Amino acid sequence: MKVTDEMRKCIENCVACHASCIETTRQCLTRGGALATSDHILWLLDCAEICETSANFLLRGSERHPEICRLCADICKRCADDCRRLAAGDEVLLRCADLCSACAASCTAMAGAAVSA
Repeated sequence: MKVTDEMRKCIENCVACHASCIETTRQCLTRGGALATSDHILWLLDCAEICETSANFLLRGSERHPEICRLCADICKRCADDCRRLAAGDEVLLRCADLCSACAASCTAMAGAAVSA
């Protein structure tokens, strides 16, 4: 399977989301309180992990990428919602939420494109 421009954009979004979730995890643990609850930290770590996995599936042109992208989109949407819920104007959390949303949109497109192809 050839890696298309749309796949490359999704890979970029996944890599950016992965990095942001790791950065945000560190900040949340440092700040503590509601930001450091196990539920929130697990959303961030799950999101980072599935984004890295999605990027890898896309990079190698795996024909199983639609399934991984579908799961990635779901986790990214939930992580974005959780970050926005806790952000209270925090720039790092808001950036993470935006990158999660962008990744979710790209992964949704990847999952749908493969189904219709």
